Amino acid sequence: MNQERLMQVLLAPQISEKATYVADKYEQVIFRVASDATKPEIKAAVELLFKVEVEGVQVANVKGKVKRFKGATGRRKGWKKAYVSLKPGQEINFVEGGNA
Repeated sequence: MNQERLMQVLLAPQISEKATYVADKYEQVIFRVASDATKPEIKAAVELLFKVEVEGVQVANVKGKVKRFKGATGRRKGWKKAYVSLKPGQEINFVEGGNA
């Protein structure tokens, strides 16, 4: 895997109430990832960008919601999210932009 591809795999951290709950309870971090990203690519990208050790990766495809506007129906884009489990003692701090 080349570094150029790994830089495009992670799109953004998923910051929500559920994400902070998962981070506290299971020591996992949630990311929005490219829809064609694989688990090994996600693991390598997190280890490269944040200098942490990853224990495992779980992915989920989120379906886009159906929305209506003035009677016309449309659909938002679906996306993929990754639950990244860090090894014990590892932590990612998004406030400082790196690991803590």
